[in-house]
Amino acid sequence: MSTKFTPIGGEKRSLHVQVACEMARSIISGDLPQGEIIPGEMDLCTQFGVSRTALREAIKLLTSKGLLESKPKVGTRVRMQEYWNYLDSQLLDWLIDMEKTEHLYQEFLSLRKAIEPEACACAARNATVEQRMQLSALFQEMDRISKGFDHEGWVDADLEFHRLIFISTGNSFFLPFANVLTTMFKSFFHHASKRGTTCIEEHRLIYEAIMAGNAEKARQASEELLNQSDQELEAIQQ
Repeated sequence: MSTKFTPIGGEKRSLHVQVACEMARSIISGDLPQGEIIPGEMDLCTQFGVSRTALREAIKLLTSKGLLESKPKVGTRVRMQEYWNYLDSQLLDWLIDMEKTEHLYQEFLSLRKAIEPEACACAARNATVEQRMQLSALFQEMDRISKGFDHEGWVDADLEFHRLIFISTGNSFFLPFANVLTTMFKSFFHHASKRGTTCIEEHRLIYEAIMAGNAEKARQASEELLNQSDQELEAIQQ
């Protein structure tokens, strides 16, 4: 194992998070290859300049995210990528913080295409009166922002729009996409809106369909928006 780490500084209470972050970077980049045993405890403590307690907390944190697994008499191994918990917001932070994110945005958009149209259809059927009122107020704000285009304001409103749709589905299994994936949504929207476009009319169609309780139109409008997002990503990459 040729990977070497540098000493970690900062407040003691955050040392294990800093260690976990550095190790996660090495795992994601492949410097700590999948399937391999990581260096021993004393070696890592020396490299990072931290106590065994801080290192063990870091290992525990990475294990909870599916990046590592420890076995008696074997050691701690980097788990294969299929076991990584991509619904973990901290892991998404680490992934986004890496240099190359284009493929990550494409994969995330593919996931959205698979689930978001159905979420919009469910919201059209199941949103409560209060949720429809919240959606209405939010869309009016989006419409206002789109006319002058406040980039940060648009990203925040766009994020909340999609978050509220997932919450309004009436389906508990959609809730992680409203909460845990907030990090990924915000980064995606920042990236996708670089060209200064808002897709306000596509959002309007989703909004109107949900407000009217028309599940099929909500699904179709969501698909149109996501196809537009696909084109925006392609244009940015060119």
